Amino acid sequence: MRASLRYAQVGLAAGALVVLAACAPPSSTPSGSGSSGGAATATSAAAMGGMDALVTAAKAEGQLNIIAVPPDWANYGAIISGFEAKYGIHINSANPNGSSQDEINAVKSQAGTDRAPDTLDIGMAVALANTSLFAPYQVATWADIPDSQKEPTGLWFQDYGGFMSIGYDSAKVPTITSVQDLLKPAFKGKVALNGDPTTANAALNGVMMTSLANGGSLDDISKGVDFFHQLNQVGNFVPVKATTATVKNGTTPVVLDWDYLSATHGTDVPTWKVFVPNDAVLGGYYAAAINKAAPHPAAARLWEEYLFSTVGQNFWLVGGARPVEQAAMTKAGTIDAAAAAKLPQVTGTPVFMSASQATAASTYLAANWAKAIG
Repeated sequence: MRASLRYAQVGLAAGALVVLAACAPPSSTPSGSGSSGGAATATSAAAMGGMDALVTAAKAEGQLNIIAVPPDWANYGAIISGFEAKYGIHINSANPNGSSQDEINAVKSQAGTDRAPDTLDIGMAVALANTSLFAPYQVATWADIPDSQKEPTGLWFQDYGGFMSIGYDSAKVPTITSVQDLLKPAFKGKVALNGDPTTANAALNGVMMTSLANGGSLDDISKGVDFFHQLNQVGNFVPVKATTATVKNGTTPVVLDWDYLSATHGTDVPTWKVFVPNDAVLGGYYAAAINKAAPHPAAARLWEEYLFSTVGQNFWLVGGARPVEQAAMTKAGTIDAAAAAKLPQVTGTPVFMSASQATAASTYLAANWAKAIG
């Protein structure tokens, strides 16, 4: 699944609907010209002449390309349907189960074509390494996004997040009360990540969570790599990318993933439970970014406006994710209180990786992960 993440209070933190086609049909309006006006360089809706003008330009383009956003990821299915219904703009969703790095690869390999991603929902480690590909943009609710969770000019801004957890089918394995439980014989051939941690942000954070639970720190992911080496040696680690399908068919009955994503498996597996270790409460946020060479620049900007509106933020909340504007919306009384009340309770002290810590963790994994599980 999704590969990257964004981080909360220290400034770091990574999806969307149907996959009718991996390639977007040709846009009728060239990027940055015609009815799109100056959309390709607009840094706000105001720069386009206001929201009405932005909507008009986006409708004229008629298309929006997104990537690596499954419909069951943080309620993106409802978000996409809502956007299409409101604006009449067709969304082309490519590679829904791709990673953050896959998003960047597509931006580069499809540059100059109408198939290139317009927007990205990406993990922070990957985002920070590729800011030269992004266009600065500040949504109308810019002031409601904490300063620590956005790049000052709008090259990226975090959107939603949660806490790393261990989700499991309680009908297939014993109750999990600690990370160490995963080394027990009852978990043989059952423990998985949601991707390759060298490219997938959620998986990277899964390794970091186990590192924290084994004496590591946000500056040291090595203890997590050692832990997975142990899991692999005793035969408990499953080198399969966990997805909705693998959880449903029982291939991956134990998955390290974000709590809001793991909770959705309960729909298919009624005996599914979610556990957040109180000695390793690791939080993270994904970030939004606009491809500076977006083939549909107006639609890309309108999409971000929708995501960061009260409607979009509450959609994420209903999906079990914590929207970045939650504090501001709670204060304003625009939060979906019922959805907020359903968020998983977390004990322990939450920690969040900084940009430098995420980069260091990624670097360490690149050099050591394959050896650990080989």
